[in-house]
Amino acid sequence: MSQKMSLKEAERKVFHTTTNDGLWDIFLGGYFLIFVIAPFLSVSLGDFWSTVVFLPFWGLLYLAIRAVRKNVVAPRIGTVKFGPIRIAKLKRFSYIMLGINIAALLMGIWASLNFAKVGGMPSYFIGIILLTGFSLAGSLLDIPRLFFYGLLLGLAPVVGEWLWNNTNVTHHGFPITFGTVSGIMILIGIILLIRLVRNNPVSEDYSMGEE
Repeated sequence: MSQKMSLKEAERKVFHTTTNDGLWDIFLGGYFLIFVIAPFLSVSLGDFWSTVVFLPFWGLLYLAIRAVRKNVVAPRIGTVKFGPIRIAKLKRFSYIMLGINIAALLMGIWASLNFAKVGGMPSYFIGIILLTGFSLAGSLLDIPRLFFYGLLLGLAPVVGEWLWNNTNVTHHGFPITFGTVSGIMILIGIILLIRLVRNNPVSEDYSMGEE
């Protein structure tokens, strides 16, 4: 039993190492920039196209992250193949996040169809969706900082709405609140990546394999 527990704990530590390179933090921060820039584009492009124009940006960011992981991270910490327990957790996480995204999409469609009655999706609904999604991700993936991100993202639309009602900021305050949260995520990601590079020199075995 102790051997099984030690192997499980070892895999958990390896998983934490692979998720502490900061790259997904940077990607998430880049993803939520849509709430910062899209409101300004919606005036000229409309709500749909102001979102679609971000797809090439996200694609380029994803490719850049893969390149950094391959050329900077992998030579330092290697590549990992996880066991069935961790893979099952990742699958459950994927299914749950898919369900949350579908629910968010249906709520968005309902809000758009009933815009005249409800004035769009309430800010606290958006906050609840983001908080729930990131809390589940933090629990299933054993990544504590996702709870922190979920809290920030859950508060962002609510605080933005308050700023819009009380200080007359534009676009429901989203550029300010989501811009702040995105900046925090990207900054944390950069710090984690720099720390990984400093603390993990390129392994000799990897270098020899590349020759």
